[in-house]
Amino acid sequence: MRTHRSQLVPEYRPPFPERERLGIGILGCGAIAQEAHLPAYASFDLDVAGVWSRTAATTATVPERFPFVGRVYATAEELLADPLVQVVDIATRPEQRLQWLAAAVSAGKHVLGQKPLTTDLVSLAPVLADAERRGLRVAVNQNGRWAPAWRLATLLVEAGAIGEVVGVTHLHDKPLPPIAGTRFDEMDHMLATDYLMHWIDITRCWLAGKQVEAVHAHEHRTPGQAPTANNPWAATIQIHCCDGADALLRVVGDVSTRRPTCPFWIHGAEGTVRGSVLGGSDFVELERGGVSTRYALEGEWFVDGFAGAMGELMCAVVEGREPYHSAAHNVASLRLMLAGRDSVERGGAAVSLDALQL
Repeated sequence: MRTHRSQLVPEYRPPFPERERLGIGILGCGAIAQEAHLPAYASFDLDVAGVWSRTAATTATVPERFPFVGRVYATAEELLADPLVQVVDIATRPEQRLQWLAAAVSAGKHVLGQKPLTTDLVSLAPVLADAERRGLRVAVNQNGRWAPAWRLATLLVEAGAIGEVVGVTHLHDKPLPPIAGTRFDEMDHMLATDYLMHWIDITRCWLAGKQVEAVHAHEHRTPGQAPTANNPWAATIQIHCCDGADALLRVVGDVSTRRPTCPFWIHGAEGTVRGSVLGGSDFVELERGGVSTRYALEGEWFVDGFAGAMGELMCAVVEGREPYHSAAHNVASLRLMLAGRDSVERGGAAVSLDALQL
């Protein structure tokens, strides 16, 4: 098989409006906002009007660490009332996101909401309807869509580079982030309902146009797992489509390796895309017609993915269109996640999904 490196790469870097940059207000400026959101916005010269967090101590060092931030608001209401804030970046805990989404929409703001946006799809519907009536854009911070390797893979799939997708496989071959003793360990089925949401969502993008027949998922504790950890550290999720295509997502546990990777494979009727994300492992390779093309990549998920999610929302607002990661588009990913959760609770039994079009 011939192999070559391609210099002609589809535009996978974070998108931004050519001129207009909207003012951002971060609602819930805790660890993830300070470790990823703010560094991303600083790297791409975005305008952060200000931030707010429930506890004042959380944002005490923000002015010093991020001098480009306009102000620290005393209350969430101050942030929502500020005319300089045009986009509200909601990074609060999951149980509060729908409440803040409704408040931001009522205040006339566009919204980028952390994932998973909600597990209550019934209550989400009227909030999205209200946003539509007001001409507001609501997007979900599925920042993995702009991780360079995943973004390029998506563009190749959408361009028909491998023909019709027949299978997607993910392996989480890296240590898990700290879980025991954190608020994430308090969540029910943390892997299936939160951590793997990015993997579920990108898989849904690669299977676009297909109809899902069933999902089944399983979580289990691993040998050597800390006894203080409430949640299992291993999980498997399988997605079965009506046309025979399927997907497999596997977290083997808190692996011990000097070469952490998150490899993925997208198999199509006419070729294969393979690659990896995270841990400095990023690459994408396209194999088709006996030729293997290795693409050089610039950037990483942290921070490019976070910049890409905000940039695409800004582009959509300026251009008067729905963002690629709109809440309405993300509903199919949420339904897949909820089906996985239900399957875990049923001991891994398959959960049918009637007429879920991806």
